[in-house]
Amino acid sequence: MRVRGNPRAQVVRIGARLDAGTSAGVRERLHEALDSGEGDLILDLSKLEMIDATGLGVLVGAHRRAISVRRRLVLRGVPPRIMRILAVTRLNRVLNVEVPEAAVA
Repeated sequence: MRVRGNPRAQVVRIGARLDAGTSAGVRERLHEALDSGEGDLILDLSKLEMIDATGLGVLVGAHRRAISVRRRLVLRGVPPRIMRILAVTRLNRVLNVEVPEAAVA
């Protein structure tokens, strides 16, 4: 996971897995990023191949923490397989998912 920042947003790149084995470290880094930055926190999920219930909990927890510190969590580059999981769990209605411009047209 890598964190990059700019004045308006921070970008966090998530690796290939967000599951029980990786969630503790990811959760800690997301909380640090949310507490120390300003503007949107953008999670780049373009490399994410696998997510489980624990990983989904990390996303929901980060979303709630973002609200509590008056920020916005945005999911970017969500692969189709992961988007289907978000849709089935209806988290696509709760979390801010960035839609590619090509999909809007």
